[in-house]
Amino acid sequence: MAFQHDTVFRRSRRLVAFDMDSTLIKAEVIDELARLAGVGALVAAITDAAMRGEMDFQASFRQRVALLRGLPESALREVVDALPLMDGAERLTETLRALGYKTAILSGGFTFAGRALQERLGIDYLHANELDLADGVVTREVRGTIVDGERKTHHLSAIAQEQGLSLEQVIAVGDGANDLPMLQLAGLGIAFRAKPLVRQRARQSLSTLGLDGILYLLGVRDREASAGTRARHLRIAGPSQRRSGYTDSP
Repeated sequence: MAFQHDTVFRRSRRLVAFDMDSTLIKAEVIDELARLAGVGALVAAITDAAMRGEMDFQASFRQRVALLRGLPESALREVVDALPLMDGAERLTETLRALGYKTAILSGGFTFAGRALQERLGIDYLHANELDLADGVVTREVRGTIVDGERKTHHLSAIAQEQGLSLEQVIAVGDGANDLPMLQLAGLGIAFRAKPLVRQRARQSLSTLGLDGILYLLGVRDREASAGTRARHLRIAGPSQRRSGYTDSP
């Protein structure tokens, strides 16, 4: 069950920011790169610890990237081509576009994967980490400022300001400890199939539905969330419709 304050902001949300790895997609890109580099188990263990909040994200990220040194650029394309979308991701993003929402990827992952998802799902904004390459192979560096939890809140606030929105009109979705700052900043923060720490601290949590289950929190019923030409006729369910919206399944 999910409870929300019935305020004017709940009915006027207009921006949804997503984490990427294990949220928009069913994989951790850095773990997939590590598998191709022959250090999969080691990097996966560090990733799990960081997502549980047991390690500083920036330190763990630099440690994992260093282990990818020498990986050929072709491996990046191989990983992108095989990325599995999260259940309900396409239905959700298509419906959000039809409703006039702006969307963003705010990720501690990599821009090369984020760009592919941005194009595939029609995402408006992307902020992630730039993996450094030299002579066709991965170095041990990351270009620019690492996108950690604090940086995600910075980008979320900046996008909201650019769109002329209050943070109460913003939705944030993520699964790891580095997503908690933006989940707590947004008017609606949703822990999606998240680590136990994140589920405990987030105000809302979805653990069994696909991403399109978020539509229920917006008051959108199943029959209103159809794709294609019918999508432009979507509307937000009124108070008398909300009960049936929450009891249907996506």
